[in-house]
Parts: sequence; C-alpha cells; structure tokens
Amino acid sequence: MRKVKIGFVPLHREPFDEDWAIELRKRFIKTLSEVENITLLYPSENLTKNGLVRNDEDADKVVRLFKAESVEGLILGTMTFGDEVAGARIADSLRVPVMVFATKEPTISPEGFRKSDSFCGTLSLTSALYRRELPFKFLGIVFPEDELFLKAVNAFARTCAIVSGFKWANIGLIGPRPERFETCTFNEAEMLRHFSQKIVPVDLSQVVLLVNSLSDSDPDVVKTIQEINKYVTSSEVPPEKLKLIAKVETVLRRIFQDKRLSATGVRCWVEFQHIYGIAVCHILGRLTDSGMLCACESDIYGALTMLIQYLASLETTPPHFVDWTISHPEKDNLVLMWHCGNAPPSLVCPGCPINLRYHSILFRDVGVERSYGTAEFKLKPNTVTISRLTEHKGEFKMLITRGRIVEDPLYTRGSYGWVEVKDLNKLYRVLVEEGFVHHASMIHGDYVTEIEDACKFLGIKPVVV
Repeated sequence: MRKVKIGFVPLHREPFDEDWAIELRKRFIKTLSEVENITLLYPSENLTKNGLVRNDEDADKVVRLFKAESVEGLILGTMTFGDEVAGARIADSLRVPVMVFATKEPTISPEGFRKSDSFCGTLSLTSALYRRELPFKFLGIVFPEDELFLKAVNAFARTCAIVSGFKWANIGLIGPRPERFETCTFNEAEMLRHFSQKIVPVDLSQVVLLVNSLSDSDPDVVKTIQEINKYVTSSEVPPEKLKLIAKVETVLRRIFQDKRLSATGVRCWVEFQHIYGIAVCHILGRLTDSGMLCACESDIYGALTMLIQYLASLETTPPHFVDWTISHPEKDNLVLMWHCGNAPPSLVCPGCPINLRYHSILFRDVGVERSYGTAEFKLKPNTVTISRLTEHKGEFKMLITRGRIVEDPLYTRGSYGWVEVKDLNKLYRVLVEEGFVHHASMIHGDYVTEIEDACKFLGIKPVVV
C-alpha cells in the first residue's frame, strides 16, 4: 500500500487561547501520525511559534516546507478562530486537494470567557477558499479522537492519491479503436487541457516487430509460461499458442515500463487473432493484476476510469474492465458485469477454476484455432464500486455506483460476476439518459466517497447512483 504525503496546518488567531491551540495541535498530530496510509508533514515548533500558523510569514514558511516535500493534500484545521488569510494563502500556493475541519469548543469558563471560537473562524476560512474558487472538502466539527475524524482522513488520503496519480499521467494507446466502436472515442486535447495527461501512441506494427524478435528462451517468456501454468485449472490452449501469448505479454509489459505508462488502451481484436492466432484477454488481465492497467478495445476513458479506481485503492486492488452486459433473466436488481476473459486472476472466487479457453465471441469470426487466450472464471463475492468516465463537449463526468457480487448458479462464458445493485432500473436509466457507454470499470471495495471527492478536485461532474 502506497502512502500519501499530507500536510497538516494548525491555524490559530491571536488573542484566542494559545495554550488550547497548542494542546489541540499535539493531539491532532498524535492521531494523524497513527494513520497508516499517510506520511504526515506539519510545521515544527522551530519553524513557527509553537508550531502554529497565524500570519503570512508562517504561511510562506509552511508553503516552502510542503513544496519541498511534494505534499499531495492539505488538512487545514482551526485550532482556535484560525487565521483565514494564512490558510487560504497556503492552499492557493500549493493547489492540491484541501480538507477543512473545525474543532469543538471547550467548556466556557465560569467568568464567561471562551477559548476557541473555531466554529466561527472556520466560516472565515472556508469563505476565503470559496472566494478564491479553491475546492475543498469540509470534514465537520471534531476532536482528533472522534471516529469521524479518522475515517474522513483515511478517505481523504485516497482522494489525494487519485488526484496526484491521475494528473500528468502518461496513457498508452496501443493500436486504434475498432472502426465500429464509437464507444471508445476520446478527446486528447481535452485530456491535456483538463488533466495535463499525455497520450502515448504505439502502433501495432511495432508490437509485432518486437514479438517476432523474441526468442522462445527469453527469460521473461519462460517465466510467464511457468506462472500461467501454476494457477490455471485447465487449458485448451496449445503449447505453441501459449508461447505466443507469453511473448505478446512480455512485449506489452516492456512497452508499459519503457513509456512510463500509468494505464493503456489496447486494440485487442482482430489483428492479434489474424497474425498470431491468439486472444490477448488474459494478457491484459495479468498486466492489470501487476498494476499495469489495460482497457480493452483501445478504450482510453475506460483506462482512465481503471486508473482512478486503482489509485483509490492505494494501488492494492486491481480493477476489472467490464461491460454492462445483461440484467438477470429471473431476478430483480441483478446485472451481469462481464468481459471476454480479461479479469485479473487474483479476483477469482475461492475454490473456483480458472480455465484458459478460446474466445467465446470472436471464434465465430476467426475460428477456434485463432482465438485462444481467454481466462474464464467467476469473480469473488464482495462489495464493488462501478465507475465510468465520459466526456461531451469538453465536460467530463463520472458515473459512480456501488453493488455487491453475489453467488448465482447462472453460468456464462468469460470472466464475470452477478452484481446486485439497489435499483437497476434507475441505474440503467441514468446510464441511458446521461450518455454513458456500455464499458465500465469495477473494483472490489467501496470507494464511492473517495472517487466522488476526487471528481470535485479534478473538475469532473460526479453522477452518483
């Protein structure tokens, strides 16, 4: 699990109770230091007076510290009333995701004196951020020991990981989209303008040349064959085809590394079938399982959706590129999330077989003998998040929903899970009326909040169902 660099800014305003601010700062630092998925940075007592931030001079010191450490997110907390200008100055200088919280007021003294007024001062801070059009997440009014605080910080760290890893990403395009798949159109200029992302085109002829140059004894080819043979339950794939599968995987893996890609779309049919007599489905699943995210049919927005989900998991859980395939013929609110055989093998349900077979659709076009390479199995049951990024006239939006993979005896070819959702009719209507395509990305775990919050910071309109 990767750690996210978070900068904590304890804001104070004179003449409110500084001793109270000092105590709260220490308590928040103690709690934040115990959060496993973050690396915490904050102003020390040597950097600013008592480690608090109260003016522009303090703010500039903190900005220099956080820039030097490349923080990925800011937590602004008002220990007392807080200085709104200092807080806004830091946020404006760093331009990373921001979370704001107010602190609870201690007991008023018998003489009627208050220590903090954080409730009031936080409004000054948030209005300053709003005035500057700086997006932020408001946590609430908390003490560091509150369960709400820890839960929110964990989620915020994942949101920061999404934003940090999504912007400036290199996205591979290995072969063009299929001619009749408008589904997979994308706007490279808008990706650059909105997210500073770079498309890295790779011609399929380059892949073919590299595959043809590999020897059967190449260590990576041999290793790939050995790995596949260890976990597959049965295989219909002839040895010579498995060798070609291993060679194509080796080449794609090296391209991914050499081009420093974060994700890629791959033209998976029909050239590989005609040239090598293989399907690359399981190759894409294995690459995704190792953090090299691959979307089928050169679906770039699909690859971006996979990237967002993978980052939300802190790079611990592979997503699965899927179709919204069919509704269950007998049961309500059950939808088949499926693709040809590209699921990462780590997602197999306990005790279920993984069968290497011929492609269940393409064989009708190219023949069984030219379509070997799908890994067919049921996915393990769990809560899942299903997402899809799309763009229209320069506006990006993200479908986000949750469901649960459930056990169902109805069998189909490919890699799949029957997913139970709250209201399939409503969900499907949103997909239809909002212009979402039939491709999506599905990841085990509930990351709806983290992805929705990341959309706010990325300028993506969230569509949560």
